[in-house]
Amino acid sequence: MRVVIAEDSVLLREGLTRLLTDLGHDVVAGVGDAEALLKTVAELDAEQALPDVVVADVRMPPTHTDEGVRAAVRLRKDYPGIGVLVLSQYVEEQYATELLAGSSRGVGYLLKDRVAEVREFVDAVVRVAQGGTALDPEVVAQLLGRSRKQDVLAGLTPREREVLGLMAEGRTNSAIARQLVVSDGAVEKHVSNIFLKLGLSPSDGDHRRVLAVLTYLNS
Repeated sequence: MRVVIAEDSVLLREGLTRLLTDLGHDVVAGVGDAEALLKTVAELDAEQALPDVVVADVRMPPTHTDEGVRAAVRLRKDYPGIGVLVLSQYVEEQYATELLAGSSRGVGYLLKDRVAEVREFVDAVVRVAQGGTALDPEVVAQLLGRSRKQDVLAGLTPREREVLGLMAEGRTNSAIARQLVVSDGAVEKHVSNIFLKLGLSPSDGDHRRVLAVLTYLNS
């Protein structure tokens, strides 16, 4: 897996680089601001050597507000084949919603505390690089909490909402079954009901899991 890291904290950037490198991944570049991130990806594109995933801080120089997430949104538009995983100190709903809007492939939003859980963090990076999603449980909780006011989820049962939240974190049906201490068949039934109630047809393919999460974000 080829990775570009954009983080203005040198200590964290070097730590992420070491972590991923030690696990056999190729960190092709590490930069400290959004402008350098966009420039680096453009240069790699010119060399026909685009990364599989970009890991970027939401807030970077010069203003430390939304430079990172703006760059991430632009990368998703200009290079849809690249996975984008953003890191944030806190849950910022506006940024999460903007990042998740549009394409349903290769996107993640994690709190920086999640980096300390090495296995989960690396699994999230790999999943995003492969076109999946990785949403921090705290992000999911806030977005789902806000969405309860919207008609789009009104038809879901409490258990289906719980399953949807775990789906949004990127968990498989088997992982959801273990978390809820139910059978795989029970989870499959809940997932099918969610797809049906959200109007997602079988023609949407494997991306229905992501679309199920994005439906309420885009409503």
